[in-house]
Parts: sequence; structure tokens; C-alpha cells
Amino acid sequence: MNYYVDHFPGREIELNGEKFLYFGGTSYLGLQTDTVFQQLYISNILRYGTNYGASRKANLKLAVYEEAEGLLTQWVGTESSTTVSSGYLAGQLVRQALDSKEHKLFYAPNTHSALYVMQHGTRLKPFISFTALDIAIRDHLRKNKEVTPVVFLDAIDFSGYNYPDFVGLKKLPLEKIILVVDDSHGIGIVGDNGSGVYKSLQLLNPKELIICCSLGKGYGIQAGAIFGSNKRITQLTDTAFFGGASPAAPAAMASLTKGGEIFAEKRAILKDNIALFRANNNLEKFKWMDGHPSFSFRDASLTQYLEQHKIVVTSFKYPDEDSPLMSRIVLSAHHTKEDVLYLTHALNSYSQ
Repeated sequence: MNYYVDHFPGREIELNGEKFLYFGGTSYLGLQTDTVFQQLYISNILRYGTNYGASRKANLKLAVYEEAEGLLTQWVGTESSTTVSSGYLAGQLVRQALDSKEHKLFYAPNTHSALYVMQHGTRLKPFISFTALDIAIRDHLRKNKEVTPVVFLDAIDFSGYNYPDFVGLKKLPLEKIILVVDDSHGIGIVGDNGSGVYKSLQLLNPKELIICCSLGKGYGIQAGAIFGSNKRITQLTDTAFFGGASPAAPAAMASLTKGGEIFAEKRAILKDNIALFRANNNLEKFKWMDGHPSFSFRDASLTQYLEQHKIVVTSFKYPDEDSPLMSRIVLSAHHTKEDVLYLTHALNSYSQ
């Protein structure tokens, strides 16, 4: 069922004059409705304006972009990084740069559409399993040793098969593979101080590791980021694709650089909410990942039951109408302990 609201959905939403608790979306740290973060953002709008509709290659440059990228690089632990206006653009910039005769593109199961390429009018499809992907890559390497395989992957795909253990990924000959990972649902949330999955994936020793992501889910700003080696980031920022696009709003970049204490506080609250939810629920009906605030399920009746108890969760076909129904409960730092306990009581009283 579709709902229409005239405000950003925080911990509560109002539908037909009635209040519902909202356990959906991707505002994991609750920053979009946090008054302290809003005031920080507003102060940066007053300094930098609402938008910067110019190329990063222009002769007049705003120092805040390099400052933000330096901080992101330090947080994640890479050699370099760059930012763009959205996570989708970040994925497409990497994809376009690697779609060449020197590379062969492969898509792991459940890979996000931001990383796909169209060939001859048809979108390449992900492999149905990592076993099939492994067979295809090894077959390619036997026949085309000069063409490097590139594997695109969602770090957190809500199946529980990737993050945190990356069981399927470990089957692949990673030392011969360029690994491109979308960490949109992990950056700012999982890893040391919200550093995401880069450090854990680097331990698997791929030939090259590139991370791309949205910064909207973890950090509450409209922007995307790419992390990798100095050489790779320089290659990406030297393209017409990068130079021809307007960057993320400078106010967003400034809020990223000044929001460290807020982010840390919100991560601590989110961690407590996750622990409270897990301690008071039987999790057998969910797919979930340790340390992540999303709990996926396939029971459509549960969604309806929760709605009857004034709780709305994420439930729709994604990314298009041909996709399966995606339903999940999402905890956020803006939820109170009372919210979480009310949710757990409703879940524990449900029988199917």
C-alpha cells in the first residue's frame, strides 16, 4: 500500500489524521529530522548557498570539497576519495570508467541497479548464485588472461549473504579481480566509527578494491562518494563524466566535515536500539546482519498486522515492478526505547 505524506518521515508519520510509528526508510542515524544537525546544515547553507551549479574543474574552486574528501579518506582508510552529487552517479561513474576492452564486467547476486550497464539495449543481469559467478569468472580467466574481470557487488544486499562474512565473495579468485562494492547501506553505520566495509574487504586481497556509495543514508546529505587508490581516483576525476557534472551542494560537504560528534552520538544510540530490539525478539522470521539496523521478512500479512497496530514499515517492490516484494523493519537513532519496545511487543503478539 502506498502512503503520501507532506513531511519527511521521522520516527512518526501522520496518515489520515492518525499517528503511526515509522520503522522504514534508510535514515539510519535519524539526521534528516535531528534539530542539531538541521541547524548545522542551515548555518552552512547561509555560508555556501543552496547549490553550486558549476564544474569541479572550474578555475574558481571551493576548498570545502577537498576538506570533506580528505576527511572521508581518513575515515574509510583508503588512499584517496572523491565526491559527486549522488550515490547513483558514483556507481555509474565507476561503471563507465571500467566498461572497456581491458575489462569484463560481472555482477554478483542482488547487485544494485546503480552499477549496471546496458549492452545492445539490454541490461546485464546479476548471476543467480556465487557458484555460477565463480564458474563464469574462472572460465573467462582461462580463455582471456589479458582481460581483467570486474565484479560488482552490494556490500549490504539484505540477504545476509554478503556483509559481514562475505561467504560467496571468498569463493572467487579475488587476487585476479577488480572488486567494485556499493556500500551505501554500510558507510556511516557499520565498521570502525562508521567506516563501512573497506577495511574488512581489503583483507581479502582483491587485485583492486573500489568502494562507491550514497552518503544520504548514513550521513543524511545528498551526495555520493568513491574510494580507491590515488591512481584510480585521479582517472575518475579526469573524465568528462566527472567534470561535466555539478558537484554535491557545498553546504552538504561542510555539514559532513563539521558533524563528526553528532554522527558518533547517533551511532551509539542506534547501537543501543539494535541491541534492545534483538534482546526482546525471536529473530527467526527475519534476515538480518550483525550490527545493521534492518530486519527483512517476506510475510505480507505481518506488514498488515503491524499497520493495524499503528506501525508502518518498508514494503514495496524494488527496484522496479518486476522485482520481488521487499519488506523490512528499519531501526533508527531517532527511535526512542519506548518505540522499540512497542514494536517488539507487537511482533511477539503476532502469530501466523
